[in-house]
Amino acid sequence: MSDLDPRLEQAVADGLLLASARSNIRALLAGSIHPVANEAVRELAETGQWQELNDRFYKTLAFGTGGLRGRTIGRIVTRAEQGEGGPNDRPEHPCVGTATMNGYNVGRAIRGMVAYTRGFVGLSRRPKLVIAHDTRHFSRDFAALCAKAASDLGCDAFLFDGPRSTPELSFTIRELRADCGVVITASHNPPHDNGFKAYFDDGAQTIEPHASGIIREVNRIESETYNPLPESERGSITVLGAEMDARYMDRLRSLLMRPSLLEGPATRVVFTNLHGTGGHINVPMLRGLGFEVDTVPEQDVQDGRFPTVDSPNPENAPALKMATELALATGAEIVIGTDPDADRMGVAVRDAAGGMQLLTGNQIGSLMAWYRLKTAFDLGWLTQANRSRVVLVKTFVTTPLQQAIADGFGVNVVDTLTGFKYIAAKLRKYEEAIPADKCGDYRALDEEQTRRLRLEYSRFFIFGGEESYGYLGSDAVRDKDANGATLMFAEVAAYARSIGKTVPELLDDIHREFGYHLEAGKSLVMEGADGASRIQALADGYALHPPDVVDGAKVVRIRDFARQEIFDQEGDALPKEKMLILDLDDGRSFAVRPSGTEPKIKFYLFGKADPDVPLDVARKQVADGLDRLWKWIEADAAAR
Repeated sequence: MSDLDPRLEQAVADGLLLASARSNIRALLAGSIHPVANEAVRELAETGQWQELNDRFYKTLAFGTGGLRGRTIGRIVTRAEQGEGGPNDRPEHPCVGTATMNGYNVGRAIRGMVAYTRGFVGLSRRPKLVIAHDTRHFSRDFAALCAKAASDLGCDAFLFDGPRSTPELSFTIRELRADCGVVITASHNPPHDNGFKAYFDDGAQTIEPHASGIIREVNRIESETYNPLPESERGSITVLGAEMDARYMDRLRSLLMRPSLLEGPATRVVFTNLHGTGGHINVPMLRGLGFEVDTVPEQDVQDGRFPTVDSPNPENAPALKMATELALATGAEIVIGTDPDADRMGVAVRDAAGGMQLLTGNQIGSLMAWYRLKTAFDLGWLTQANRSRVVLVKTFVTTPLQQAIADGFGVNVVDTLTGFKYIAAKLRKYEEAIPADKCGDYRALDEEQTRRLRLEYSRFFIFGGEESYGYLGSDAVRDKDANGATLMFAEVAAYARSIGKTVPELLDDIHREFGYHLEAGKSLVMEGADGASRIQALADGYALHPPDVVDGAKVVRIRDFARQEIFDQEGDALPKEKMLILDLDDGRSFAVRPSGTEPKIKFYLFGKADPDVPLDVARKQVADGLDRLWKWIEADAAAR
């Protein structure tokens, strides 16, 4: 480092290297035991790749939405990192940097998490930690590192024998009564990314005060080295496999509300896991329930390159192209795709003209919310007497159509901040409201038993979701669950077929009853250190200097979630978050929020028409209004 330091100092003086990057380079090289780290930094400095060094070292990865996320393969791969190469054409070693995903950061994260959990649990027993991972580059390596470090430091670690979904990790934490858990995934991000998602004892992503507690412990750790406890004080490593899969699938099957819908001719489904984990559970589960399931052979392969798609994101039409083509060839009624860690689900459905129509996350969630509410009342689970205890939980940026549906059925809605951990926090609140002497071991109860308890003593969560293709129909899992959503949506399709309608026709009926709603999700991507600064400046600009008029419409309300004290429908104060929602006097609205996991600033646009407006007229009016709104926002953002 001694001969490298003057070069870094000169680069800072010349304005080529950020001072923060220089400091972080020093910290990493001082605390890393891997020779690749020094070699990679030296190569980038000697070849003048200052922007790459800035992007890798401008910050130290911090917990965002429950963990870490960043590049695990750099834009430039050094010779040291490439080494002899790894599986699926990846480099041998992950990307060196304090702002990237590698052994240095993953090791600090798991050790900080273990330290916090041991302090939380106390000395009476060893903490239990569950670890899962998806199919991304280095996912297994990071998961194994976590298991070893946790065991070395006195935790009993439970590690899945291969790639598993995020929701199964959540379920398993609850099933094993574990104290915390980790899943190594970057969800639907590009192939070069990976992440570390932290979960606590209720099976949900960490929120306050645990998130800050873990961060404090992580920030105390500066070196990659640690001293394992004496062998007699170390924990064990238990491998989880098919037996836990079976327990998870048993719980998922209880999501079916009308199993009799599956007794007729089989509904044909094309399923793709987009090279991820979704097929491990969904394909055998659907087939076992009588669905006729085709898969896309090229995408069945678990491969962190995601070689058949530009992005493994099932909300994007290109990601479902191969599955849609297969559905058109086989006559399947629906296409279902899940992202690499199977927490998000996208859908295409056959329309009356015989084509395949891609649904938005808001449309998918609204269909399931409507069906589950209607069917719960039809079955007598919900009544006029108990509906005041029923709640649908969604995020502020999820379609207001779900509010209209809930209002129509006379049940409650609670809006949360973006991030399923906030929906999960409500589920914890509802569970803890049940008297302990009434529920005993709540996690040992089945769906019917927990429903009765919640309807009598607390609130019954009927459905929850967010616009970004995340859904949940049971509190047995505490994160969005594409496996459960696959089953719930397949039942909706079976119901539509049973009444002689296509799914789009069913959605049209909902719009006629509750009003036509349309949303648009937009974003401006700004990568690297410069991009992070621009995103921050733009977000601050909207907060400090919001517009008075937008596209000719007056701004009638501004909710600044970072600066105002805002309470939800249950009177609970919301944590501070950098998000604004602006409501216009013509019924349109939009939200602005920097992403917590991706280098972008997100915009959520909302438009609606009253139920008495003919559907074809409403579609055009609302779509045109959102198009004008986005053009105005783009121009305004460029001028700020």
